[in-house]
Amino acid sequence: MKIICLVKFTPDIENFIYDYEKNVLVRENTRMVINPDDACALALALKYKSKHPETVVEVVTMAPLSILPHVQDLIRRDVDSAAVISDKLYVGSDTYVTSKILAKYLMNQTFDLILTGTHAIDGDTSHVPSQIGERLDIDQLSNIIRVDEQLLSLTSATVDVDAEHSISTYEIELPAILSLQKESKYKLPYVKYVDIEKDVSDRIQIIDNAMLGFDQSEVGIDGSLTKVSRTYVKKMSKNDRVIVKNDEAGIETVYAFLKEKGFV
Repeated sequence: MKIICLVKFTPDIENFIYDYEKNVLVRENTRMVINPDDACALALALKYKSKHPETVVEVVTMAPLSILPHVQDLIRRDVDSAAVISDKLYVGSDTYVTSKILAKYLMNQTFDLILTGTHAIDGDTSHVPSQIGERLDIDQLSNIIRVDEQLLSLTSATVDVDAEHSISTYEIELPAILSLQKESKYKLPYVKYVDIEKDVSDRIQIIDNAMLGFDQSEVGIDGSLTKVSRTYVKKMSKNDRVIVKNDEAGIETVYAFLKEKGFV
């Protein structure tokens, strides 16, 4: 099975810069982290590969070249290859343009399954997976919290979807795009100690506009059809830390907390 994982590296929400004139996040020279939902999607692919070694996993991301160390880190976790789509013409692309660029790359690739995250912490429109599905003419499902690995085959997948007030189970024909939530709780494996300094640069392909062939008017801010009506500063709340001792009072405090959250 060939699995392509679309991942996004997002600015650290604790420290980012926003260009209010252009209404875009400044991604250059900003600390980037892998989007949590996308991390779960890749974790599922690697988990499946660990049980089926013949599986091939490719990571595809659209980002500035400054994220290359992060991509290398993913490859060291047993990803087979990566494609980094990067060009100055693509700066400021909205979800419409982003899906157009990613889809053009994917149209020339072979795959059995595409895995993505449902949400991105720096935008949360959830547009890109469904827009790519439309462009590739394949089915797409969002808000997935579980994929039945026993029933996952080259022809179909059975998934559990968070439908807000209930969990719905669907069977979907492959190839398709499955978009996971971070609530799925799939966890990326750690890099093995022997692979921490492993040179994996030969497994990364840089894709620029010379290869994809878009006109300048089709991409970036010029090609973006989304119009931001307004922006606002999100108010952040600070959670107070409670430190307890290893005594009866401390145990009672922890027990009360767990009971309040429904764990006991």
